Amino acid sequence: AQGRVQAAVESAVQGLEREQIRAMQGAMFRCSARCCEDAAASMQEVQRCIERCHAPLARAQAIVTAELEHFQDRLSRCSLQCSDQAKDALDSGGSEPRVRGQLDACLATCGDQHLRLVPAMAKKMRDGLASIQ
Repeated sequence: AQGRVQAAVESAVQGLEREQIRAMQGAMFRCSARCCEDAAASMQEVQRCIERCHAPLARAQAIVTAELEHFQDRLSRCSLQCSDQAKDALDSGGSEPRVRGQLDACLATCGDQHLRLVPAMAKKMRDGLASIQ
């Protein structure tokens, strides 16, 4: 389950990178090059110009990072809840093989639930990136 979730998230992020982020990177580098071509500008003016060129990409990276962290936090909380339930079952006398099976089933459910959340997360990132452009 964990591998399927990881593969789905990586696929979604790679799609965003190809569809939106790569174009933003190209625009940032072209913009930065234009800043450097201004022979009349001071060193500070060129630096400020380059920073302005980098700002949209930095916002894009922040959007993607925040969404991935939020997703990971939710997945971690789900997994921790499974672990707590397993510990409680062991503490109340459950057999280890049975509790292990329950833990595995719970973790698989977490994975399946979060797998279904990946498209919505990707859409939220895509919409956030589109608002920058």
